[in-house]
Amino acid sequence: MPHARNRNPSPIPEVTWDTGLKEMNETWKGAIACLGVAVFFVMTIGIIYWQVVDQPNKNWILRGTFSGLIWERRTQSLVIQTLTEDKTYVEIDVGNVGSPDLEVPFVRNLCWLNKTEFCYTWDSVAEVKISLEVNEETETECYSMTWAPVHCHVELKDCFSMTNVSWYGGATVRGQTWPINDQSATTQLFTVSDLKDNPSGYGSALERYFLGSSGVAVLVSPDIPLQLGLDSRQHFCLQSLPSMERLPLQYTVCVAHNVRAAHQEAVQQLSQHSRVMPNMKTMWLPFWKLLAKVDSGPKVERELRTFSNRLRRHQLGEGVISLNEHSTNLLSDMDHDYLNSRKRGISKRLARDLPLVKLLNISITLSPFLGVDTTQFHASLTDGTEDYWLSLPSAPQGQLIPLMSHWQGTFCVKLNITNPGAVSWFLDKVDSLQAHLGMEYIMLEGGEGNLFEEQALRPPEALSGDKYISLLADVATRMGDSTIVTAGTRSSHKPLFVRMTPLQSDWSPMGLKGIIPSLLHHALLGYNFLIPDAVGGSLSGDLVTDEELFIRWLEIAAFLPVISFHTPPWVCGENQVLNLTRAYIAKHQRDVVPIIEKYAEEWRLTGNPIYRPMWWLSPSDPVTFTIDDQFLIGDEVLVAPVVEKGAVRRDIYLPDGGFQWQDSRSAQVFDGGTSLQDYPVPLEEVAVFFRRS
Repeated sequence: MPHARNRNPSPIPEVTWDTGLKEMNETWKGAIACLGVAVFFVMTIGIIYWQVVDQPNKNWILRGTFSGLIWERRTQSLVIQTLTEDKTYVEIDVGNVGSPDLEVPFVRNLCWLNKTEFCYTWDSVAEVKISLEVNEETETECYSMTWAPVHCHVELKDCFSMTNVSWYGGATVRGQTWPINDQSATTQLFTVSDLKDNPSGYGSALERYFLGSSGVAVLVSPDIPLQLGLDSRQHFCLQSLPSMERLPLQYTVCVAHNVRAAHQEAVQQLSQHSRVMPNMKTMWLPFWKLLAKVDSGPKVERELRTFSNRLRRHQLGEGVISLNEHSTNLLSDMDHDYLNSRKRGISKRLARDLPLVKLLNISITLSPFLGVDTTQFHASLTDGTEDYWLSLPSAPQGQLIPLMSHWQGTFCVKLNITNPGAVSWFLDKVDSLQAHLGMEYIMLEGGEGNLFEEQALRPPEALSGDKYISLLADVATRMGDSTIVTAGTRSSHKPLFVRMTPLQSDWSPMGLKGIIPSLLHHALLGYNFLIPDAVGGSLSGDLVTDEELFIRWLEIAAFLPVISFHTPPWVCGENQVLNLTRAYIAKHQRDVVPIIEKYAEEWRLTGNPIYRPMWWLSPSDPVTFTIDDQFLIGDEVLVAPVVEKGAVRRDIYLPDGGFQWQDSRSAQVFDGGTSLQDYPVPLEEVAVFFRRS
């Protein structure tokens, strides 16, 4: 076998190609694997960087013609700004939904086919839908927000920032402020309560409406249970109630070019009813509280006659003498005895007394409560009318059991306002009193609160929340246009007077300093026809002894719709107090009532308030946003009373609007936008300025 020739004389050993390729592949595989891990690591870092650092903090959700809604990722807030981002209308913290520690991108619009809607599911906890409506005629843009929980027992909570925004509206509170930024209140049901029994609650007037100085209005859905909390100088929060029914949180945010325009748009949305004025003659007469503590009808009549003679002797003119509910019931019983005695042909004395009562201008007080020790209540339990009172069945098909409550120191039941028969019975009672006592004015108390919720009971749907107050306002309207109610919600369009919350007899925000903030609050919510608290305050029930406080209070009251008295002026001071009382009653009738009547007609047509804050004439002037000790009557009268004890000078700001102001005392003329420092206001006077074109 021939020997094979060596074809590679080189000393280098021969390596086959497949072996080298195999070794090279193993090397490159390791390198490529390392490179892949590095690329993956870099990409992960990049994604994290993009999400945490480089991703835009702001995402535009909806855009209108001049405003837009932005999602701010880091603060988890919805922000409405101008499209140029040079003005922020409102910032809403919505990070309370779901897990507050979880960052939510909130940019994926599930309603992307519709450019005026935004839909999103938040953290699998709640669904949100936001729709934009642009009104080119009024130059307003409204964002309707609906949060709907995905699961049961979810609390929805949105907080509106007070930073750089002065807020107004909501509800009356003890120690009212203007704006509400300095108020604090624990989160609680946003319903009307009696502030005398619940000083930390919300009182009348109450509306689900908040107005911001940046030109923003917040209107909350009226038919869904709502909680409200106020954190002074931080925010106010709207909160739903957790329940099996998965209750939503619904509200609308409207923005306009300034605060006045925002309010005018909100007024049109707040009430679709035509506005009706009450009996304007009511404003011409002062109201005097009868303080006598008596135990029979004849004694009430005697005190009425004595008090009326005293008013006449002090030359205080004609007025309305107000009776509390106890005195009203005594007169009612006296009238009942009189009618029975006439049938028997006796009691000539009573026959003389009642006509004297009918000659006087009196105001009686009624309530929807009835004592459980009265014959009327016991009769209702036997004649089949137990459903005239708020009740609960003892079993699913059981007998109705009236709910017990406490009113004026007595155990009572409360009128079932949803029962037409009960309402007819109550109105017949009013008609009978009106026929036999001849009174024109009726004070209807006791609408505040929800008897079911106060006792941790589930109310019928027709009486949930503040619906009892609204229904009671309907009954009050049927009683006549001179009726006065103590609680107002969703009833500002009705021909009723509303009594303001009683105040302390001092100089604090719960006393004298609270009058103007409360006045502006009521007027903003549409309640312009007011019965203010008595001169000097009446919360304690004691007579006022501070003569200076009485005079300064009187000076403010003279410019309100009605002057009311708890302390007679002859008790508080000597001739000076009496003379000033006569003078300011005359001024009220001569100068104030006519201008109120003028602007009442404007309110009826447009909804513009009669009593206006300083920003009404200068809605872009930040100085006017926090002025709480001056007010306007219409557009032409500025009132600046003294509210500090011992002061005879005060600072006054005259809003600018291209016009001038003239001092009613000195006739001196000032330009709008002028700040008057230490302007003299003697004890017997109040600073009043008239607008000049």
